[in-house]
Amino acid sequence: MSTKVKIIVNAVLFILFMALVIGGQRHIGYAGLGVMLIGLAGLLAQLWAYNRQYQ
Repeated sequence: MSTKVKIIVNAVLFILFMALVIGGQRHIGYAGLGVMLIGLAGLLAQLWAYNRQYQ
């Protein structure tokens, strides 16, 4: 996969995961919490994948 494609995919995923975190705050209860946790897990996975190359 080329570098440009990786950058575009990561940017789209970042926006999606941030939207999940922000959108989850609008819903009160376990459903909103679940959506926020999915977004947080996605952001942490992206951070792990980025930092993996420096280990």
